[in-house]
Amino acid sequence: MAKFLGEYEVAIDAKGRFLLPSGFRKQMAEGDGEGFVVTRGIEQCVCIYPAAVWNVLFEKVNRLNDFKPNVRMFKRLFLNGATPVEMDTADRLLVPKQLQEYAGIKKDAVICSQGNKLELWDKDTYYRYMSDNAGKYSDLSEEVANDFGNPFENM
Repeated sequence: MAKFLGEYEVAIDAKGRFLLPSGFRKQMAEGDGEGFVVTRGIEQCVCIYPAAVWNVLFEKVNRLNDFKPNVRMFKRLFLNGATPVEMDTADRLLVPKQLQEYAGIKKDAVICSQGNKLELWDKDTYYRYMSDNAGKYSDLSEEVANDFGNPFENM
């Protein structure tokens, strides 16, 4: 499975394609380049999953209880619009128009790592989000680190 690190500025062309940065292509595990699934992110962005990662996540989401209204709503928001895409011969990925509109992406964008997936943001929205949340970093790190213990204790 992919383990992505980094963030890159990219440009979306008139057809909705962008060049997947070589830094991310080099980090892809064997078979990860065989396809991706793009869908709405939780925040105002587009998530890009390698197909193998998506397949595992899809099975988990698909097992959720459809008799709960919030589950149905989540599934609609998350799964509707999910689109399989493949890199073309120029290493570009297509972002469907409805997902570009959801994320407010017009031309300038930022693609960034989220572990085993990537996020694609409108450039201005991304930098504003990062700036607005920079002051929360310390508190978040303390809160989140409690979920898995001290990550630095055996270093």
